[in-house]
Amino acid sequence: MRIEVVVVKECPNEELAVGRLRQALEASGLHEADVVTRMVTDQAEAERIGFTGSPTILIDGEDPFAEAGRAQGMACRLYRTPEGMDGAPSVSQLQQALTTASRHS
Repeated sequence: MRIEVVVVKECPNEELAVGRLRQALEASGLHEADVVTRMVTDQAEAERIGFTGSPTILIDGEDPFAEAGRAQGMACRLYRTPEGMDGAPSVSQLQQALTTASRHS
């Protein structure tokens, strides 16, 4: 399983997203997962890769939190969590996405 955290420079939620992702991986027993952080540097790149905001978490190249119609671009991204809008998915949401992705691997 390959996991990529895609961010813009100085993303205020990068650490939050990576921290929650690591908690979810640990709780899911996915210690061998490859996690990398990638920076998007301009609008053209954002459009080319379908980037819809920072941070975006890709699991095996797929965005499990994608929302139809969301604009591509160099922006911050918010997530709907059980606790309300937040700068990253909750640990439980990430665990669910990891479990779903591991079933399809």
